[in-house]
Amino acid sequence: MIHFFETSSKAIYAVQKASNLGVEDLSKLIWLFAGAKHISETSISGYYIGPRATMITPWSTNAVEITQNMGIDGIERIEQFTPRQGDFDPMLLQPYNMLSQGIFDIKISPEPVIKIKDVQAYNVEEGLSLSTDEVTYLENLSKQLGRPLTDSEVFGFSQVNSEHCRHKIFNGTFIIDGEEKERSLFKMIKETSKEHPN
Repeated sequence: MIHFFETSSKAIYAVQKASNLGVEDLSKLIWLFAGAKHISETSISGYYIGPRATMITPWSTNAVEITQNMGIDGIERIEQFTPRQGDFDPMLLQPYNMLSQGIFDIKISPEPVIKIKDVQAYNVEEGLSLSTDEVTYLENLSKQLGRPLTDSEVFGFSQVNSEHCRHKIFNGTFIIDGEEKERSLFKMIKETSKEHPN
């Protein structure tokens, strides 16, 4: 069940809890929300901007932890909704024509698994930046397994084997004016910690 609280600025706090709020918990939440008024209705009409249902905000995570520390059990999510005014970031927020019990419902079905028959073509199509050696490795792995790899497997490999995770380029041979240096860029970066451990 979602319980609503309205602030003096007309913002709405939506508190998701599997059960009803007891009198003591209700009092604690009103205090936490700086005197926000508890709304007994199960929905609120009006136009609001709030977080996407599919993305629990860091603010919500902190707010739920605060309620746990206050001795309020069973709260799953808390989000803030503001009256709709002007532009908003659609990557983080979405418009609501009404706040109801379904605001946190996620109505997305998973997409079907895609079997990758041509790793190189998928690499180019998705911009995975796999090297020729990595493509060959994945093609050989597919043959070993006796089945095509899935989109998740190829994409996952590209992420865990990326420059960010493996430092392939920074750890590569470092050559200046035709002369190979004894340390890679990554080793040079690590050298700072060795020389100044504190």
